[in-house]
Amino acid sequence: MDVCYNVSRSVFIDNLEKIRYRMASAASRTNRDAEKIDLVAVTKYASLEAVKEALSSGRLAEVGENRVQDAEKKKQALGELAGKVRWRLIGHLQTNKAKKAVATFDAIDSIDSERVAKAVNDAWTGPKKFPVMVQVKLTDKETQAGIAPEELPGLIEAVKKLPNLELTGLMGIAPDVEPLEAVRPSFKLLRELRDRHLPGGKLNMGMSRDFELAVEEGADLVRIGTQIFAP
Repeated sequence: MDVCYNVSRSVFIDNLEKIRYRMASAASRTNRDAEKIDLVAVTKYASLEAVKEALSSGRLAEVGENRVQDAEKKKQALGELAGKVRWRLIGHLQTNKAKKAVATFDAIDSIDSERVAKAVNDAWTGPKKFPVMVQVKLTDKETQAGIAPEELPGLIEAVKKLPNLELTGLMGIAPDVEPLEAVRPSFKLLRELRDRHLPGGKLNMGMSRDFELAVEEGADLVRIGTQIFAP
């Protein structure tokens, strides 16, 4: 069952400061600059009031949403506040929603097929290239979206040929396994795939449960929802 989190401004700021501290600590363990790692606040389960407080604080620059229609509704309700952050689509995109997606989001991080990439390319008519990431499937779970690692090179080349898209990196969702340290190989794999097939690209990996491991393994963006918005 989906749970809608509502959190006061003081709790939000406290949560955010704790996360920033943990990100910085993880970065220092591998001699990384924490200032170069972006936090994407996932608002999927956050109440509208909580999102308003978060954006009003000025402490967030990136917001992630899983569904086009949910982001549309939230942006309309937020009004001018919605323009204070960049909106990233981190959930699976259906091709018939490509036009709404490029009108709603500033980046799409979940390109998982040439068909989806072409739909986004054809939908975008802006003056600059639209930023996208390719999602790589890191688990054996059938319901998990993403391109298989062995098929990644072909998709990268296909996206690079599309004139309206800018391929900025790779995104991945690690398996929910125990112990937590067992997640690390998935992050290492995504980093190795990036280094091999998209040198210089960014890594979008790590969530509330495992973001510290992701930072240690090279994440440039981490997606956190529960740790920010849960009281």
